[in-house]
Amino acid sequence: MGNNKDNQNQNQNENQDQINSKDFMIGTLIGGIVGASVALLFAPKSGKDLRTDINSGSQKVKERADEWKDVAYEKSNDLSQQFQTKRDEFSDRFKQTKDQLQDRVNEFKEQRMQGGEDVAQDVAEAIEEVADELERQEANDLYERSQDKQ
Repeated sequence: MGNNKDNQNQNQNENQDQINSKDFMIGTLIGGIVGASVALLFAPKSGKDLRTDINSGSQKVKERADEWKDVAYEKSNDLSQQFQTKRDEFSDRFKQTKDQLQDRVNEFKEQRMQGGEDVAQDVAEAIEEVADELERQEANDLYERSQDKQ
């Protein structure tokens, strides 16, 4: 039990060290970018050189932004196409399943109706048999009465 707790504490410490390392790397990167920007602005250059550096830097940023925009546009088109394909596949599967279920329901209805017709036929035959039996009994009763009277 104590061994598990030690392992958990060790895993938490390792995770915390990884998070701290990531934070340090992100902070270093941001600090480097800010430092480079400040160095450009406060470097002892002539106004013309400074403007040239700023223009070239802004041009690079603009080019990168255009590249990222193109990549994002391509990715969104790819994702949109994948979504449409999956949506169509799902729609087709849904329609097939709905059709199969509808066919089963129709078959069940037909079976019940046929079963109902069979039951109705059985009832009609039973009524006919009872009617025939009643006629025979009535005929027997009449015959017996006529025999008793004689």
